[in-house]
Parts: sequence; structure tokens; C-alpha cells
Amino acid sequence: MNCSRAVAACCLWRLRTGRLQPLSAYGRRISVRFCSSGMTLDNINREAVDRIIRVDHAGEYGANRIYAGQMAVLGRTSIGPVIQKMWDQEKDHLKKFNELMVAFRVRPTILMPFWNVVGFALGAGTALLGKEGAMACTVAVEESIAHHYNNQIRTLMEKEPEKYEELLQVIRKFRDEELEHHDIGLEHDAELAPAYTVLKSIIQAGCRVAIYLSERL
Repeated sequence: MNCSRAVAACCLWRLRTGRLQPLSAYGRRISVRFCSSGMTLDNINREAVDRIIRVDHAGEYGANRIYAGQMAVLGRTSIGPVIQKMWDQEKDHLKKFNELMVAFRVRPTILMPFWNVVGFALGAGTALLGKEGAMACTVAVEESIAHHYNNQIRTLMEKEPEKYEELLQVIRKFRDEELEHHDIGLEHDAELAPAYTVLKSIIQAGCRVAIYLSERL
């Protein structure tokens, strides 16, 4: 199957009993179903949902690359298992948003190749400062993501929360797990990193720029 046919196959849809049932390129049904709240392509604010899913997908992808960079440097040290556990959760987050991208036909940000490189570089670079540097990065990024998720929750609650209930559940769950990672970072001496306050501020400023761009591009 050539690339164009594969892309077309990814967009196969079945509408049965009011439920959206996306198919993968191999004809297998994807597990994501927003059915109990009646959330379908036809009755949602597509612009808002597109922006939410696109930026969250980019954010979780970037987080995965950050943890990959940290593991490349610190994977064999005592902090390695802690980083790996957080990374495993981020992999689950990315998997979910990959499914949502297909289910709601959302295109990824054009900046994915850039976030691939920048995320890994940020993770590896801060890890070179030691475990404290890596944990400071984790605290800064996860705090930014949790704040971003809270903004999305407020946005959806102001629209028709019952319609977006299942998407809200996903975002709330991931928000809580990001806050857990934030707390883990603090527990593992993030605040002892060199120039912690400055480092955190710089990383969070970068996160705000990344969120702004990924929503729009």
C-alpha cells in the first residue's frame, strides 16, 4: 500500500448507533469511543477540539522526547528507574492522543520535527547538570503542562461540559499524573539544581511559546 492509500485508509469511518468508530489503516477498530456523551464529529466545536488535541499531542510528544533525553544521560544511574516510570506514563498519554488525532481527524502540528530535536536536547542538557537538573526540568515542564490542562478544562466547562465529558476525563486524568511527576521532581532535589529559579523560568517560558505555536501551526 503506498503512502497516499495508507493515509486515506486511516480516515475510514463507521457511524453506527450514533457512535463514531474509526478504523486504522489495517481495518482494525481503534479503541477510542466518545459515545456516552454523544461527542461526534458533527456536534462538537471542531475548532476548539482541534486546537486542544493538536497541542496536547505535541506536548505529550515533547515530554516523551525530554524523558528520552534524560534517560540517555541518567538511565544507568540511581534516578533512572524514577525517570523511566514517569516516561512510561507519558508514553500512555501520547498513545491516547495519537488515537484521538485519528478519531477526530486532527492534523499534527507542523513543528513536530522541531519538538523532536528540542525536547531531546532539553532533556539531555538538563540531565548533564545531574539528577537535580533533570528533576528541575521535570518540575518546570510538568507544572506548565498541568496549568495548560487546567485552562483547557475551564474552556470546555464553559461550553457544553456534558458533551465533552469524556475528553474532560482524559485531560483531568493526565493533569493529575503530570502533577504527580511535578511532586516527584521536588522530592528528588529539583530545587538543588544550579540556578534553579532561573532555569525553571527559562524552561517555562519555552513551554508557553511551544503551546502557543503548537495550537496554531
